[in-house]
Amino acid sequence: MVQKEKFMRADSLRGNLTPLRTCYDISYYHLDVKFDIDKKYISGSNQFKFTATQNFTKLQFDLYANLTIDKVVYKGKNLPFTREAAAVFVTFPKAIKKGAKDEFIVHYNGNPTIAKNAPWDGGVVYTKDSLGTAWVATACQGAGASIWWPTKDHQADEVDSMLISISVPKGLKDVSNGRLRKTTELKDGYTRFDWFVGNPINNYDVAANIGDYAHFGGVYPGEKGKLTTDFWVLSYNVEKAKKHFDRDVPRMLKSFEYWFGPYAWYEDGYKLIESPHLGMEHQSGVAYGNKYKSGYLGRDLSGTGLGLTWDYIIVHESGHEWFGNNITSKDIGDMWVHESFTDYSESLFIESTSTKQKGQEYVYGLRRSIGNRTAVVGPYNVNKEGSGDMYNKGSVILNMTRTIINDDEKWRNILRGLNKTFYHKTVTYDDITGYITKQAGINLLPYFDQYLRYPKLPTIEFSTIEGKLAARWKADAKDFTMPVKVRAKGGEFKFISFGDTYTPVNIEGINKDNVEVDTFNYYLTVAIN
Repeated sequence: MVQKEKFMRADSLRGNLTPLRTCYDISYYHLDVKFDIDKKYISGSNQFKFTATQNFTKLQFDLYANLTIDKVVYKGKNLPFTREAAAVFVTFPKAIKKGAKDEFIVHYNGNPTIAKNAPWDGGVVYTKDSLGTAWVATACQGAGASIWWPTKDHQADEVDSMLISISVPKGLKDVSNGRLRKTTELKDGYTRFDWFVGNPINNYDVAANIGDYAHFGGVYPGEKGKLTTDFWVLSYNVEKAKKHFDRDVPRMLKSFEYWFGPYAWYEDGYKLIESPHLGMEHQSGVAYGNKYKSGYLGRDLSGTGLGLTWDYIIVHESGHEWFGNNITSKDIGDMWVHESFTDYSESLFIESTSTKQKGQEYVYGLRRSIGNRTAVVGPYNVNKEGSGDMYNKGSVILNMTRTIINDDEKWRNILRGLNKTFYHKTVTYDDITGYITKQAGINLLPYFDQYLRYPKLPTIEFSTIEGKLAARWKADAKDFTMPVKVRAKGGEFKFISFGDTYTPVNIEGINKDNVEVDTFNYYLTVAIN
């Protein structure tokens, strides 16, 4: 199972859904922030609009301790508040009744954490482009949005819509999520850009991207009609970007809408924004930093060569628009829902642009970086992700699930069904594994339990019993079983099923000397006794 780790109270304050967080349901934010780039300083406010889910007088929101809260304003008066770690506790003058719609505004300032290695650590990136112009971006997955703005920093509660107002020094532009509503020249030498997101959005997806940006775009004829595609790149990269994006974006959208269903944010559009870090799935404003190269900065992560015919960041980060953004895990311990499906989307993209065999070869190639040292699922309620195996092992698991179901159209309908059933929703482990199991018509729960909650691979053991080859499973998960493809060497693969006790393998002519297991599509170990 998930290894026991020691966690601090701060981990629980951040990761746990206590009554102080569940007492209010966020409906709208207006984040209004000014970036003083020279001083690496920000100041501004965030308006919280919410509906009370119960009677309460006290609630929690979140903001990193190195940022100062100037005041919390409610009905024109300052509210008392206390702080512990990154948690902020606000007390109201009288009880807010269940069902009431209300709001408050948090004013704050300070020098936010500077990201040292974004996007793998969180914070603000301050750098310059090749012409020496300021280039700034936020990236905060894992670290949390509260590293730079006040919010209820938990994935379980997504705001319904949001206005993002970012003020930057004159001459620069900000590009954030959603659609640009207004640009205002301010009297203090700053320009404010107002971006509106008309759909639910998770906290870590909210982003500021500041630089000398130029814009071009088009329209993609998608499943739900005309989808605007907008591209914001450094001004001197426009021609390079036009050629590069035109190669991969239309075929990516075509592939993913085929496999996963319609893009989830037609109202907000699809954007790629050039960033000073590698990339991040910022909803309707994907951060792009792959330097206009094929593969992953020019490398193929699968070692097959198949990853060098497309831009990894365009495909992978855009795949998160379906898994991660449309479907979001309630707890960060289930980040495998985001990363496993999106890693797997790379192989489906290859299948769409080449063949199924090539897509599966790509998945097989990803095995070389799987560690199998800790569980894919992380501990809950402490803001802790599981193993990095959630990427490549997750992709392998999903390809194996497809093999077990053995019906490609059913598998496609499951992937599309997930995005339709959980459209704009937050989900749990049980939601996803339960849905796949029900739609497949096969009890896959012990299978998912083994591969996601335990690091060790299951072993299929063969032994000769009373002159006949028999097989059994050795696994950690209770009642583990899965149909597996086996053959006598040179013959055709056949599905066989068995449990933890030896069961005869009913394949003509098979014995321990010629037995073969499909280890191309199945990820397991084989023991012959």
